[in-house]
Amino acid sequence: MRIAILGFGSVGRGIARVIQEKDPGITVTGLADSRSGIMDPEGIDLPAALDRKEKKGLCGDRQVSPLNVVDGAEYDALVEVSPTRIDDGEPATTHIVHALSRGKHVVTSNKGPIALAHRRLHALAVSHGVQLRYEATVCGAIPVLHILQHDLLGNQVQALHGVMNGTCNFILTRMEDEGLTYDQALAEAREMGYAEADPTYDVKGIDAALKLVILANTVWDLGVTLDDVEITGIDLITPEAIRLACDRETTIRLIAEAIPEKGLLRVSPRIIPQGHPLLVEGTLNAVTLHTDLAGELTFIGKGAGSVETASAVIGDLLYLGEHHAGAH
Repeated sequence: MRIAILGFGSVGRGIARVIQEKDPGITVTGLADSRSGIMDPEGIDLPAALDRKEKKGLCGDRQVSPLNVVDGAEYDALVEVSPTRIDDGEPATTHIVHALSRGKHVVTSNKGPIALAHRRLHALAVSHGVQLRYEATVCGAIPVLHILQHDLLGNQVQALHGVMNGTCNFILTRMEDEGLTYDQALAEAREMGYAEADPTYDVKGIDAALKLVILANTVWDLGVTLDDVEITGIDLITPEAIRLACDRETTIRLIAEAIPEKGLLRVSPRIIPQGHPLLVEGTLNAVTLHTDLAGELTFIGKGAGSVETASAVIGDLLYLGEHHAGAH
């Protein structure tokens, strides 16, 4: 399979390294970061591109833009892992639209386009006979979308609940384990590389809400957006609240939940008992699916990281190679 990769930050480089190390039958024929790009129908020299990026901050030629690669490279699937804005999903949405319109499969880790324009992008993929896959947008290495779309066929999913943001889970875990204040735990999360310099996106619950929107639209085709989710973050939680929960043999976690029958889409700190399936530590994610035939199923794994995200992207690509070989 030939692919083009847009975005050569930690995720894009992680994908390139996995392809280089595992040799899964994938050839990279197009590559772009925000300021440069390169195209080679015979296959790009990935070690050279990685070395160039590390030394010069560019993966290729300054005259080649991401859109040049989308429209001009020869590939079967576009891998869209560039940064995106959650207000409009750009520039990733435009990249995805152009690739689908060319009759190319798309695999993305970008939450913005999928949360904002799922129906439109899905319809565009269907009309051109190609696949839009986005396992990496939700819960990192946990293959929850594949499970929902393929492994649970025949089941009615009645509800889902999850711990979907590793930054928040790390902060709450440290507040519980060490009695830290929110600010102290956040500072530690920054030092460990688990929190951004501006953590608003995570600690206000926005990241978890975007993942919830993607899951809800995938499972139930609700056509919802971020505006439809009731969102409360963790930034006002005090050590006293954590201590009170512990005294009652419970704890606090940021839980995303969707119950369509009740019209409920919510992300908020919730009190859960010790031993609860969603009580995971550190940066782990967990998702519980409530189904009519299989009952309750809980999946736990790493929710972020370049290698974990690469795992989800490579899984989508190999699925395409096995089930949808070639593009139109």
